[in-house]
Amino acid sequence: MPERSCYPHGVPSWADVSSPDIVASAAFYGGLFGWTHVAPEQPEETGGYGMFALHDKLVAGIGPLQEPGAAATWTTYIAVDDVDEAATRASELGGHVAMGPIHILDAGRMAFLVDPVGAFVGVWQAARHAGAKLVGEPGAVGWSELTCRDPEATKRFYAGVFGWRAQPSTIGRGSYTMFDGESGPIAGLMTMDERWPDAAPSHWMTYVVAADAAATAERARRLGGVISVAPFDVPGAGTIAVLTDPFGAFFSIIEPAAG
Repeated sequence: MPERSCYPHGVPSWADVSSPDIVASAAFYGGLFGWTHVAPEQPEETGGYGMFALHDKLVAGIGPLQEPGAAATWTTYIAVDDVDEAATRASELGGHVAMGPIHILDAGRMAFLVDPVGAFVGVWQAARHAGAKLVGEPGAVGWSELTCRDPEATKRFYAGVFGWRAQPSTIGRGSYTMFDGESGPIAGLMTMDERWPDAAPSHWMTYVVAADAAATAERARRLGGVISVAPFDVPGAGTIAVLTDPFGAFFSIIEPAAG
């Protein structure tokens, strides 16, 4: 199992989903991926934020909506050495700070940033909570991807805040970009084209690994979710599907290509 105990600066380390009904969402993701809901020990101090575990290893988080009527959504968090410095750099490079930086009990320190094209992303300075303990296995998060209409603006921003290097990739039709860190590829960048609705916002996408993408997509439908994009093959990557949970939070699954 690809187990993790720490994350270097600039590597996506965590993902969570917001929901108007924690119990129902926990049942959905439990049935879909085999996740166990780990309820918060101090709900009055954490705002009801809990965790999901797979094989007794934390893989993702779940929390209530930040305000009534807000959209349910998945959020990507990127590990940083210094949240305050990352927030300052983000503001200098055309983004802005949506919330924080703030301490989350003794777990760590965080902020929410909005990049220059409007994509929302969290930054996490670890203390007791380093991030996901299991990654890349079926049922665990395996990839993070930014989708936007202005790739050049995002390349400059993420290079300045996290030190990422943008490299062209041969995945798919050859228009995909990899963000590289010191240890190799750490996230992806997809440019929105004419296939995307005009109203579609820039966003970060969470990918969960699936042993069988088609079967997982169908299971999501039976559990009350929606198959937003049916499974399709991406040369060099694998089989991908885009799903939406019963409360409207979208995410992707990937059945990696052999090798």
